[in-house]
Amino acid sequence: MLAHLAARYRMATETEWLNRIDSGQVFLGDEPARWNDRLQSGQQLSWIRPPWIEPEVPLATAILFEDADLLAVAKPSGLPTLPGGGEFLDHTLLTLVRRRHPEAAPMHRLGRGTSGILLFAPTAKARKPLQAAFQDAGTRKVYRTLCSGHPEAEAFQITVPIGEVPYAPLGRLHAALAGGRPSESRVTVLERQQEATLVAVEIRTGRPHQIRIHLAWAGHPLVGDPLYGPGGVPLPGTQALPGDLGYLLHAHRLELAHPRTGERIIICCQPPPLLRTSRTDDRTP
Repeated sequence: MLAHLAARYRMATETEWLNRIDSGQVFLGDEPARWNDRLQSGQQLSWIRPPWIEPEVPLATAILFEDADLLAVAKPSGLPTLPGGGEFLDHTLLTLVRRRHPEAAPMHRLGRGTSGILLFAPTAKARKPLQAAFQDAGTRKVYRTLCSGHPEAEAFQITVPIGEVPYAPLGRLHAALAGGRPSESRVTVLERQQEATLVAVEIRTGRPHQIRIHLAWAGHPLVGDPLYGPGGVPLPGTQALPGDLGYLLHAHRLELAHPRTGERIIICCQPPPLLRTSRTDDRTP
C-alpha cells in the first residue's frame, strides 16, 4: 500500500506517507491502515488530513483601482501572492481577492516580502485583454527599494541576464547568469542615506527576483536581503529561501493603457515610511 500511495499521490514523499500511516491518518475501509497492507479491487483508501495551520501574515489590503476590466490591489509585505511553499493556502492575496471576485486571476506576482501594487483580471473574460495591455511595451512598472551602499551614478541601467543556478535548499534558484534570459532594470537615486540609498527601479522585463538580483549584481544588495549578495548570486553559506523576509521592496507606480478604452491609467501605492524621501512633497516615482 505504501508504494501505491507514493507512486500515485506524489505531492508527498514515501517517507511522508509512511509517517501519515504510522500516525493513524490513513484508513483502509474503516480500519487504520498498515504500510504493508495489500490492496484489493473495490477497497476504499482514505487519508484524513489534519487541520492546515498556516503562519500568521498581514491580511490588510486595499483596492487601488477597480472596474469591470481590471483590479489593482495593495499587497502588504509578508503576505504571499499565491498558495505554495507547503505552508500557505488561505493566507494569500489571491484568496482575499477571490472573496470579492471569485474569478480573479493575477497578471503577475510579487514576492512575499514585496509590498505594493498587484494587478488582477477581475473576471475570466477580462484576462486575455488585460494580459495584453500589461505586457505592452508602453507599460511602466516602477518600484522603490533601499539598497546598501552608494551607487556612483545618479541613474544607471542593469542588463545582466537572469537564469537558474544550482542551489542546495531548492535544487535550482534564479540568479545572475551569463546566458540567462535578457533582463533590464533602470535605477534612479532618490536619496542617499548614511549607509544606504533609496532608489526607484523601473523594470523593463519581469524576471523572478529581478530587482534583488540586479542590484546585488551591481554591488548594492537590498538592505536586509537574506538571500542575494554581490554578483547577484546566493550569499555564501546561506540557506535562505526566496520568500524569507528582511528586505524592503515596494511596487510603487504602474502605468498602462486601459484594456478596453485605451485610456492611459496611472496607479500609485504609497510606499512604507522607510521608502519615502525626507522631502515633505515626495511624489517622485
